[in-house]
Amino acid sequence: MARLAKRALVPARLRSAVRGWFDSRYISLAEHRQDIKDALWEVQVLRREVTTLRAEVERLQARTAKAPAGPAAPAGRTVDEARARRWDDAHRLATETAAAMERVLQNEVLLWQAVDRATGRAPGAPETPESRSAGSGRATGNAGRTPGSAGTGRAAGAALDRSAGSAG
Repeated sequence: MARLAKRALVPARLRSAVRGWFDSRYISLAEHRQDIKDALWEVQVLRREVTTLRAEVERLQARTAKAPAGPAAPAGRTVDEARARRWDDAHRLATETAAAMERVLQNEVLLWQAVDRATGRAPGAPETPESRSAGSGRATGNAGRTPGSAGTGRAAGAALDRSAGSAG
C-alpha cells in the first residue's frame, strides 16, 4: 500500500493536540519492547517453575513406584486409574500450553525486530515523535492500555494482561 504524505504548515497548538491524541491512542515501540521484555522475563520464571515442578513430579512418581500395590497399600494412598489419566492429561496440556506461549512470545520479538529493520531504525533505538506519527505505533485505544505503562514499576504479569486486552 502506497503511503501518501503531504507537508503543510500546521499551527503548533494543533500539531501538539494531534500528537497528544496519537500518543494516547498508540503504544510506543519503547513501551511495547518493555512489555515484551517483561513477558520474556515472565516466561523465564515460568520455565524455572516448570523445571522445578517436573523434578517434583519425577520424585513423586519414583516414590509411588516404590510403594507396594494392591491390598497391602494404605487406603489413603490409592489412586484410581481415571484420576491418574486426568492428572496426566492436565500435566500434558499445561506443558503444551507453556511451550506454545513461549513460541508466541518469541515470534512477537522476531516480529518487532523485523518492524525495526523495516523502519530503518536500529533495534533498541529510542523512538522519535516523527516515527511514532509515521505509523510505527500500534493502535489499541484506551481500552487496550493497562494501568502502569512501561517504566512505571508495574507488576511482572502486566505485560500478559496487555496482550490479552489489546487482541481485538
